[in-house]
Amino acid sequence: MNKPLTITHNDAQNRFETTIDGHTGYISYQEQDDTLIYDHTIVPSELGGQGIGSALVKNALDYAYATNKKVIPQCSFVAAYIKKHPKYQDLLL
Repeated sequence: MNKPLTITHNDAQNRFETTIDGHTGYISYQEQDDTLIYDHTIVPSELGGQGIGSALVKNALDYAYATNKKVIPQCSFVAAYIKKHPKYQDLLL
């Protein structure tokens, strides 16, 4: 990635997203009480290999920290990210 990534929280669609050159990548979630269930991380093939999925997941996990929410990683990509980054382990329900 040459330019800084801008990730926005789309409350209406329950997702964090970024759009680059007309292609949108996102991580979607469901909210239940004090828990965020991260269910899908979608990065179009045009944006693949640039670390966008990881940036989206990091942003989503940082949001969970900031709002004192626990996390259920239904998406295998989110689960793998948490496994690789132990500082997020305490977010797990």
